[in-house]
Amino acid sequence: MQDDGKNRLIVDIFGQQYRLTGRASVNHMRMVAGYVNDKMKEISAGNRRLDTTKIAVLAAVNITDEYFRLRQEYEELLRILQEDARRHVNSG
Repeated sequence: MQDDGKNRLIVDIFGQQYRLTGRASVNHMRMVAGYVNDKMKEISAGNRRLDTTKIAVLAAVNITDEYFRLRQEYEELLRILQEDARRHVNSG
């Protein structure tokens, strides 16, 4: 950790090294980089003819799709919990 409160580390993603800087823990940044690396390897294995840029964009699209689906599920769960809480208050 540096004096500015940010963590810095070098990660390898799809054969390239990147310097990450952020307030997240080093472990978290490693997990994120590892996930991107794994997603790029998965896409590359499915189509060896894609260049690195296309693999990166497809990985971003896949990860964004996962994020939006999880966000939608989360919002639905919050809605259900709020309805349950309202029912509980109104029945009490």
